[in-house]
Amino acid sequence: MMLRRILVVDDSGASRELLRHALKSTCEEVLEAGDGWEALEKIATARPDLVLLDLEMPRMDGYEVLRQLRRDPRFAATRVVAVTARAMQGDRDRALAAGFDGYITKPVSTSELREYVQGLKEE
Repeated sequence: MMLRRILVVDDSGASRELLRHALKSTCEEVLEAGDGWEALEKIATARPDLVLLDLEMPRMDGYEVLRQLRRDPRFAATRVVAVTARAMQGDRDRALAAGFDGYITKPVSTSELREYVQGLKEE
């Protein structure tokens, strides 16, 4: 799988910057969105190959963004990975059961993130 474009969605500018910096060598373009509404707009226009989606955001959380994507046939197969500080027992299972394709906990290790994305490219 070729990853040309990755969208990073997080209400924290610092988190977006960290992820963008970590990913810039793994794809052609890293896009950013600061909330769920902006994420849906960017997904519709930019058609990213991968979305790294924070679960806890104001206005629209990551679960709702995922629900809307999965209802739209154009984006039902878009790869969406949860990126969250939630690391309690059951959080990962809940996210995967909701339809996320993967689960990464914060604080994100840049080397682990690169390895994870590289693994997706090789699938």
